[in-house]
Order: sequence, then C-alpha cells, then structure tokens
Amino acid sequence: MRKSKSKGGAILAVAVVAAIGGISGYQVYSRVQHTEALREKTLEGAIPKISVVNPQAGPSEENLTLPGSVDAWYQAPIYAQVSGYVKMWHKDFGAHVKTGDLLAEINTPALDAEYAQAKADLRSAEAKYNLAVVTAKRWVALRNSQAVSEQSITEQEANAQSEKALYEAAQQNVKRFEALQKFKQIVAPFDGTVTSRSINVGDLVNEGGGSLGASGDATELFSVADTHSMRLFVSVPAVFSYMLKPGLTADVEVTQYPNRHYTANFLTVAKGYDPNTRTAVTEFTLDNGDASLWPGSYATVKLTAPADNRILTIPTSALVFEENGLQVATVTADQRIHYKPVTAGKILGEQVQITDGLTAGDRIADNPPAALMEGEEVELVPPTPGYSHVAPAAEAAGSKAPHRQTPETNLHSSAGEVKR
Repeated sequence: MRKSKSKGGAILAVAVVAAIGGISGYQVYSRVQHTEALREKTLEGAIPKISVVNPQAGPSEENLTLPGSVDAWYQAPIYAQVSGYVKMWHKDFGAHVKTGDLLAEINTPALDAEYAQAKADLRSAEAKYNLAVVTAKRWVALRNSQAVSEQSITEQEANAQSEKALYEAAQQNVKRFEALQKFKQIVAPFDGTVTSRSINVGDLVNEGGGSLGASGDATELFSVADTHSMRLFVSVPAVFSYMLKPGLTADVEVTQYPNRHYTANFLTVAKGYDPNTRTAVTEFTLDNGDASLWPGSYATVKLTAPADNRILTIPTSALVFEENGLQVATVTADQRIHYKPVTAGKILGEQVQITDGLTAGDRIADNPPAALMEGEEVELVPPTPGYSHVAPAAEAAGSKAPHRQTPETNLHSSAGEVKR
C-alpha cells in the first residue's frame, strides 16, 4: 500500500515538472518569436515608404488670353503749315473722305503780304539782272578798242553772275510762298474717316501746330484714319515668345460687340522686350470691311498655338530644392533613390512644367521625405486616395487608381506602420 502511494506521488511530481518545463519552454519560444517579429517589423519600418508618379505629357495646345489695343491701319494727325484764322471747316467727325478732299480753309493775311513782297522782290531782282547782263555785254564789246581795262570787263561779268544768283534766289522764294499758299487749304492725306476735329471758324492756328489754347499749346486740326483694315497690338510675356511666328492667329473680342468674334493674323513682333514688363509688342492684322471696328478699341485676345511636346508635367510637391539646384527624386529599377536635376517651366496650379531633365518613363517620388538620401532603398506603396492629380506609376506601386500623396499623408502612413 505504501509502495503504491509512493509510486503515485512520483508520477505526480514528474507530471508537475514536465508541465512546468513545457510552460517555460513555450514562454521562451514565444519570446524568441516575438523578438524576431519585432526585429522584422523594426527593419521593415526603417525602409522609407513612398508613392511614385510618372511625368505626364502637357496639353497639345497652349492657350493664352491677353489685353490688346485696336488701331487704324493708317492714322494721321493733321497740323497747320501756315499761321492764320480758320475761314471754314468742311468735314466733321465721322466723315468719309477721299485723298485730297478739302477739310478746312485758313485765312492768312500775313502770308499773303509776304507772298506779294516776294513777287515784288523777284521783279526787282529780274530787272537788276537784266541790266547787269546788258552792261557786261557792252563792256565786252569795248575790249577790242581797249577803251576799258580787262579788270573792268571781268568785274562787269562777275556782277552779271551775282545778279543772276540773286534773281534765282528770288524765284525760289516766290515758289516757297506759292507752296505755302496751298497749305491754306487743309486736305485729306488718304482715303479714310475723320476721327477728330479740333478747330472752329475764327480759331487762330499756328504754323506747325493746331489751335492755340490758353496755355499756348498747339493741337492737331484733324485726325484722319484709314480703317479698311486694322492693326492689333498685344504685349506678349517673354515666356510665351515661342508662340509668335507666321501662321499664328488670334480670336479677338471687343467690348462693344460681346458676342462677336474676329480673327486676327500675326504680322510681326518687336525683336526686343520692354525691360519694365518683360513683354514684346506683337502686331496682328484685322479685316474691317464692314467698318465695325474703330481705332482705340480695347480687345480681349485669345492666342492658341501647338504646345511643345517635349515638355512634361509633374506635381509641384515632387520638386526638391537643395543647394545643387532644382531636383526630383526618382526611383530606379532596384527600388533605390536617384536625384535628377531638372529645369522648370511654367507653374500651372498644382502642376509644374519640366522642360529638361526627365523622360516619360521616370518614376518620381511624390512628397519625398526631407531625409531621403541618394541611393537609399525605398518601398513603394499605393498613394493615399483622393490626393492625386497625376497618374502614379501603378505598375510599380501596385495601385489601380491615380492618387497623390501629401507630406501629412506620409506622416500618417508611417504612424500606421508602427501601430501594426
């Protein structure tokens, strides 16, 4: 009986020891597994997780809207060439005129008196010249009789030449006044429309200028514009200069006809930029057969031109600004970071144009962490939904939908990985 009890106690003791050993072994195994899992998780969390995007081709067309100014094909301010008083004006605002049509007449009493004096001077000079010629001939006739000296004969011949010069000068003076007499009538220089009239009957006008104001300033008498065709002037920013070439057309609207569109054709561009605005004056032509466009009109000009197909667009959040200049972080085939220098073009909201440095096949890190180093290994993750405007490299990241990741998203993603 005692033997049986002793044997049962021994078995119980062995069972207890075995149970304790099993529990201890399980705890050791569990701790080893937990440590290994924690190690793997730590190593996994040490690899930066980023989303990538591919550069996208820009739009096929470039559109630009700018203000413009419509001017006449020819526009001439007409000034008086003689001083006097306005006798009568014959054409008013808006009058259609032909070349040579009479616009106004000027009374010029002072000019008339000077003209009369010039004609009298001409007659006097002519009489003196004729007398000098006769005298010179008589002295030459006396040469053979030696009644006069050769010196006297030479002096008379020279006097005749001098009087001839004075006579010719008087003739030219009369012609000058005859030309000025024609300016008493103000005429249209070309076919067109009278766009301004600054004189009234009785106004004093000054030679070389228009009517004299209270301060003595002179203005033009009339302004005549040829509007069969119009010139459109637009100041185009330097960054869009590549658009300005023969064949370019513009869609034009003017405020007085809000629902009407005109087509303007490129004519020329100034080969230089205004240093204050960095724009180039560009000239277009507009047909105005119906005379609907008037000089001085304000225009809204829409330019459309083929875009440069070499230009790519990426999110502005992908740009990296460092001491080496503007760069982007690309992901190589072996999932490592390689920084590429790029040249940026125009900023289009959340997108930026890249004119040099990238290809369409590059995978670019969107919102790269500041601590991301050259050659560092990375893990690609799908972008956070709702934050992308550029299609990501779905085949690399395993994403089926285009998304974009922000710096805040990177922080949340990292925190989520630690929690897991």
